[in-house]
Parts: sequence; C-alpha cells; structure tokens
Amino acid sequence: MYMSARGGISLPFTAIRSGSFSLSGCLTAHHITAESSAKEINQSSYNMADIDNKDQAEMDPADMEDVEEVEEEETGEDSKARQLTVQMMQNPQILAALQERLDGLVGSPSGYMESLPKVVKRRVNALKNLQVKCAHIEAKFYEEVHELERKYAALYQPLFDKRSEIVKAAYEPTDEECEWKADDEEELSDEMKDKAKVEEEKKDEEKEDPKGIPEFWLTVFKNVDLLSDMLQEHDEPILKHLQDIKVKFSDAGQPMSFTLEFFFEPNDFFTNTLLTKTYIMRSEPDESDPFSFDGPEIMRCTGCPIDWTKGKNVTLKTIKKKQKHKGRGTVRTVTKTVPNDSFFNFFSPPEVPESGEMDEDSEAVLAADFEIGHFIRERIVPRAVLYFTGEAIEDDDDDYDEEGEEADDEEGEEEADEENDPEYDPKKDANPPAECKQQ
Repeated sequence: MYMSARGGISLPFTAIRSGSFSLSGCLTAHHITAESSAKEINQSSYNMADIDNKDQAEMDPADMEDVEEVEEEETGEDSKARQLTVQMMQNPQILAALQERLDGLVGSPSGYMESLPKVVKRRVNALKNLQVKCAHIEAKFYEEVHELERKYAALYQPLFDKRSEIVKAAYEPTDEECEWKADDEEELSDEMKDKAKVEEEKKDEEKEDPKGIPEFWLTVFKNVDLLSDMLQEHDEPILKHLQDIKVKFSDAGQPMSFTLEFFFEPNDFFTNTLLTKTYIMRSEPDESDPFSFDGPEIMRCTGCPIDWTKGKNVTLKTIKKKQKHKGRGTVRTVTKTVPNDSFFNFFSPPEVPESGEMDEDSEAVLAADFEIGHFIRERIVPRAVLYFTGEAIEDDDDDYDEEGEEADDEEGEEEADEENDPEYDPKKDANPPAECKQQ
C-alpha cells in the first residue's frame, strides 16, 4: 500500500486477495548501497592486479630489470590507492554521502532514451500508448473483481448472520452443529473421552449459564496486535457490548466503496446501536500519471457521529492546570477538555482536503486508518472465530516465520561469500572498534 500522486492509498490486487496487507509490504524500490559499490571498486582492483601479474609473467627477464624500479613505484601507488579506498569506505560520513548520492540516482533517467534515434523514440511512444490502454483494461478488471466480491458477499452473509445470532444468544446451535473433532482428541480412547465429557459437564453445572459467547469481538480485537494497539482500558467495557461487524459493499453502478458496520447492544455509554466507517475507493488510472496505476486506491474515508451519554465520552478527557497571575501572584485552577486516546477515534478520521495535500502527521494517521479498515474487511470479518480462538494468529505467525527463514538463508549466503573472499580476515570481525566495546 502506498500514497499515490492523487493522495490515495493504492491496494495492489495481490494484497487485496491474500490479505497480507502492510504499509511497507507493497513498496518496491531497488537501492544501490555504498557497500556494494565498495565491493565493486575492490573487485576492480583485484582484476587489475591479476592483469598486471599476467603481463609480468609474459615479459622477458632482461626487460624486467629495466622496469623493476618503475614497477615497484607503481605497485606502491596502487597499494596506497587501495588503502585510501578502504579508509574511505570505513568513514561513516563518506558512506552516508555516497549512499545519498546513489539513492538520488534511483529512478532517474539513465540517458539511454535520449541517445536513441528519433524513429526509435517514436516507436517507444507507441508502446507507451499501448501501456496506457492496458492500464484502463486493468481498471475494468478490478471493477469486475469488486462486482464479484459483492456477489459472494451476499452468499457469505447468511452464515455471518447465523454467527451473530449464536454470539449474542439469539440462536442455540444443535448438537450436530456443535460437533467438532479437535486435533488433540484424535488419540484419546473412548473411555478418556467419556471421562473428559463428564468433567466438563460438572464444571458447567458449577458455573452460571453464560449467554451466547461473551466478549466475542473484544477478545478478537485483543488477540490482534494491529487492533489491540488501538484499545485503551476505558474502551474495553464499551466493546463488551459489540455484537457484530459487517462489511457492506456499494451498490452496482455506484462509485466503488465499502462500509464497516459495528452493531452494539443498548449500553450506558452512547445511544447509537450502529456505528459506521465508509471507505471511498477509485479504480481508474490517473490521467497525469497513468503508469502509476496498480489497482484500486482508497481515496478517503468518513466516520459517523457518536451520541455519547453525558460524562461517558472516552475520546475526551478533562485536565486541570494551575495558572499563576504575573502581577498579583494569585493562583487559579483552569479546567480544559482535551482529546484522549481511544479506539473510538477510529470513527473520526482526518478529512482529506480537495487539494489532496496533507501534513505528514495527518497523512500517517490516514494511512494507518486505511490499513486497519482493509484488515477488518479482509481478515477479521471473514475469519472472526479463528481470531477469537487464536488459530488465525498462529497462521499469521507462520507466514512471518517463513519470511524470517528466508532472511536467515540470505544472511548465510552473505557469510559464505565473505569466507570465500581471499581478502576476508575473520580476526577483524572478532575485534570490534574501540567505540563499540563495552566500557
């Protein structure tokens, strides 16, 4: 996901379908590092040294005497040059300056296009026009994907409605519907299963009969890092009253959008029974930059007003400050109402101005908001029970483990390359610089 030139957040199709959505995961850029440049410089020195050795082997011994002093002088200069290169590459200021210079070259024209004949440039322009047409076809593809999502959302909804009825105790599932063979039950004997069943029944008799599945959505939120980071202690009593979350797609022929609907039972905190958050999307190439099109963009989002009961608004807090009069020296206490951290700030997102220009803080808040909305739509609502039990979290962790193993493999390859390097000295790595040693 990334900010487009129009101020929207791009959602690549692969991220939309897989749900593996992150602010950084969709950014792609190839950076040339100073370290790789240093290796290329050193490798060039090694190659030159090999050529010099071959030339010397082919020279006549008599000629060698004439040039011996000159060669020694040149060899000394080469050695000094290599030492200077190594010293420069160890200077963090030089490395930072070099990296900044190289980063500035990324994405800049190489000059190759300018060197092409006019007739070839003309044909390249024809290819670009074809590419623009491809972008418009791709936009139509995503529009049809959205229509397909709408179609299947209608098929999923009866199942989600039944889930909601079970959670809020409006429907009691039958014994057949409750049968589930857990993995740890496969190896248990019939006798052990009967014993475990009796013990569970005794425990249920000792406890009060709970209705539905208490605190279902609150548990889901607390189990997901992305959402639990938003929760405050004062939010939890309110979210215990959350009964269901639904995703509603825009109607056919309407601009592309989706709405998250949060259904609450009557409570002491606000009078609303429904809170909504709508995300407006766009799936068409920007005329000023058609090649940047990479799928639907979330352009803006709108929340809804919350009708808080007096004294129950957790998005605000009252603070008291003492002020001293400069002349008389008297002290007075001033009461102020200031914003307070809360999950329910989610329903009051920053507005996107018509110009699309926003300050960095608002842009960061909006980007995080889009990520959360997308995650709730793609992951939480369809797989809520698995986030309640923690099974979906384990699957997410497995995905990260695989990425970690790949990173470990890459590090192993780098270490192997260092060991194969004839100039590599392991003793240098074993002794860190003085400034890195612990005092």
